[in-house]
Amino acid sequence: MSIPLPYAGYDKIGHLAQGFIPAMLFHELLLRSSPLKQGKLLFTLVMASCLAVSASYELTEWAAAEMMGEGADAFLGTQGYAWDTQSDMLMALIGAIVAQVVLGKVQDRQLIIT
Repeated sequence: MSIPLPYAGYDKIGHLAQGFIPAMLFHELLLRSSPLKQGKLLFTLVMASCLAVSASYELTEWAAAEMMGEGADAFLGTQGYAWDTQSDMLMALIGAIVAQVVLGKVQDRQLIIT
């Protein structure tokens, strides 16, 4: 059973959001609850946190597929693409970078850090 090709695009959009949305959450959480200030370290830690979320999802997806046995290919939706997991994580990384570059300063202006 193969998954239709248009599904792959939606999968990548979902993984892009998997980096974009948590980036804004981690950005605010780290600014509010740590001594970190805006800069390279904060940017890097937000990216690493988003990659950790993505890796956790991919590991959970793999574990579920292993438990399913023969239905793993249909569940994973890799469409025979050996680098699906890595490309999913790359999309999450791109989402995290885009979120911080495009919305980071806007979010910082809206934050009132006490």
